[in-house]
Amino acid sequence: MSTTAAPPSATVTDIELAIGGMTCASCANRVERKLNKLDGVTATVNYATEKARVNAPEGIDPALLVAQVEAAGYTAELPRPAAAEPTAGAGGEPDPTRPLRDRLLTSVALSVPVIAMAMIPALQFTHWQWISLTLAAPVVVWAAWPFHRAAWTNLRHGAATMDTLISMGTLAAFAWSLYALLFGTAGVPGMTHPFELTVAPGDGAANIYLEVAAGVTTFILAGRYFEARSKRRAGAALRALLELGAKDVAVLRNGTETRIPTDQLVIGDRFVVRPGEKIATDGVVEDGASAVDASMLTGESVPVEVRSGDTVVGATVNAGGRLVVRATRIGADTQLAQMARLVEDAQNGKAAVQRLADRISGVFVPIVIALAAATLGFWLGAGAGAAAAFTAAVAVLIIACPCALGLATPTALLVGTGRGAQLGILIKGPEVLESTRRIDTVVLDKTGTITTGRMELVEVHTTEGTDEAEALRLAGALENASEHPVAAAIARGATERVGDLPAVEDFVNVEGLGVQGVVDGHAVLAGRTALLEQWSRPLPAGLATAKVAAEERGRTAIAVAWDGAARAVLVVADSVKPTSAQAIAQLRGLGLTPVLLTGDNAAVAATVAAEVGIDPGPDTVIAEVLPAGKVDVVKRLQSEGKVVAVVGDGVNDAAALAQADLGLAMGTGTDVAIEAGDITLVRGDLRAAADAIRLSRRTLRTIRGNLFWAFAYNVAALPLAAAGLLNPMIAGAAMAFSSVFVVSNSLRLRGFHSINR
Repeated sequence: MSTTAAPPSATVTDIELAIGGMTCASCANRVERKLNKLDGVTATVNYATEKARVNAPEGIDPALLVAQVEAAGYTAELPRPAAAEPTAGAGGEPDPTRPLRDRLLTSVALSVPVIAMAMIPALQFTHWQWISLTLAAPVVVWAAWPFHRAAWTNLRHGAATMDTLISMGTLAAFAWSLYALLFGTAGVPGMTHPFELTVAPGDGAANIYLEVAAGVTTFILAGRYFEARSKRRAGAALRALLELGAKDVAVLRNGTETRIPTDQLVIGDRFVVRPGEKIATDGVVEDGASAVDASMLTGESVPVEVRSGDTVVGATVNAGGRLVVRATRIGADTQLAQMARLVEDAQNGKAAVQRLADRISGVFVPIVIALAAATLGFWLGAGAGAAAAFTAAVAVLIIACPCALGLATPTALLVGTGRGAQLGILIKGPEVLESTRRIDTVVLDKTGTITTGRMELVEVHTTEGTDEAEALRLAGALENASEHPVAAAIARGATERVGDLPAVEDFVNVEGLGVQGVVDGHAVLAGRTALLEQWSRPLPAGLATAKVAAEERGRTAIAVAWDGAARAVLVVADSVKPTSAQAIAQLRGLGLTPVLLTGDNAAVAATVAAEVGIDPGPDTVIAEVLPAGKVDVVKRLQSEGKVVAVVGDGVNDAAALAQADLGLAMGTGTDVAIEAGDITLVRGDLRAAADAIRLSRRTLRTIRGNLFWAFAYNVAALPLAAAGLLNPMIAGAAMAFSSVFVVSNSLRLRGFHSINR
């Protein structure tokens, strides 16, 4: 198809469209194929986020893209200006899943008695069939309306999806039941569905299929409702990212502080950041010195020391003194906003996931429709009469209608995810399960995933004759007066080992070097060696060696001196979780290659990798990587043909979690990581990652088995239906048996156990 050139003002190279009207993954594929028919256009449609990412040549009119989508029977909208974007939750934004929920609840209430009366002869009282008709009519007409509407839209554009089969099957069952009640013998008082398993042709005048029409509608609505709930959360990662930033800021104007909303900042504004506050936007420090906790954005476990002239990033936390910062980037240009775009790009860049039922329906639906038409034509041509011919054709549609198929995915997913929740594993949706089957590489964040993510006192080195407890008591008391995170780790470690700490007098924070004060009459220094050297307290050889060894392993060493001499070196580090090494071994046992990915330096990465059993090497231990770099690493591994899982817990991992084929977020981490991941590990134990992959793979196998048998029962009965030999008891028994089998097979997932218990 040719494209028409557009005026320069309308040209685009990369554009995003919001797509409406899609009801299944095959709809997304249809929109994608339609867009890709345009010359030079490459489009990817994401069913989960209902967005299309289109790369188009210069000169194409965006309106042409919209028209192409509408020609396929769906709606499309061009991006609106930022000012026109609605505020999340503003004005009590309605729940888009509520109409589906209302239809589902109504359908359940009305369908249960219909199914019960049809399947239990004892409930078939006089005129029961008319009560069934009264209850089933709203289900088929109103509750199933989304399926009928989608089927009509597809029909107008020459397409057939699972909606087509659901709509045709339910309407055929209902229409024939109505015919049998009004013009046949099914409406006579005392009519029952007899327990006869005989195979004999009939004209269908006494058969009603209202339980099929109502039951199928209810089962499929249940699946669509849970799917809609999952889709609604698709943008939560982006919202959580943007909510990380400071909401207001103290700006210095005319020598006074004025608190204003952050979005009113302009480049060049000077603002104050007090200890414990978030930095409002990216900028340069003009006055003051402090330690800034940037772990949420960079993954660095050690706070970064900043002073005048250093750059700082918005949404990081000032952990020390007062800072005056000049804003250099605001709004969409900040690093936080760029990370939000990374997450969105990664989510939209995922290949559209096709549900197994939709994949099969692409072939199954046209075959069933063709078989029903052929059956009608054959019996009419054979002179069997219009009633018998139509009965056989309708029977084909009814037996093919996916009753057990409606249960196949939801029941296995319900049992599997329920069992996962009991084990601290939250699986977001059925599309996640397909990814777990193909994973061969697992990329592990270091801070908060393999390690605890909190600085801890790990080593104490003292000179000969110096009591370790005394060193901890004096240093801990001095550091307890400081707000620095490293000092807090020392004070916490000292308290755990020696108990209550004494008070400190004459405390002084020496900018960028350390702290000094008097504890129990001892003049104590703690910090960098430069601080001790200012007081002529050099480290003796043994302590200097211990300090160098610790720093070579990427740890932080604090020198301590009192009573005129350097007497101790305290080593602080982010310690490895006790279960991490076992978790790595379990992941290897699942056939996965573990890769360590961290924003920390190479020394830290190598030390941690050796401790937990990750093979050393440039492809398995990757250090000093920023958030955008993490996404690039995942993309590189994917380009090499690897199917990648990412396990992380921080904001800095969110984009990588979204880009990965499978994202596993530690539940002890940030909301952003949890929302961007496909699976949440509530316990914060890395061993849960292995359990999650095992459970997901087993749940997927169960779903595949359910789908196979659900289709197998339908396909096995199709020849009987086409031959006109299907009576209501056989149809009901086959459908009930297939449903019972699917449910029973799914319930086997309750027996899944963690290998760690």
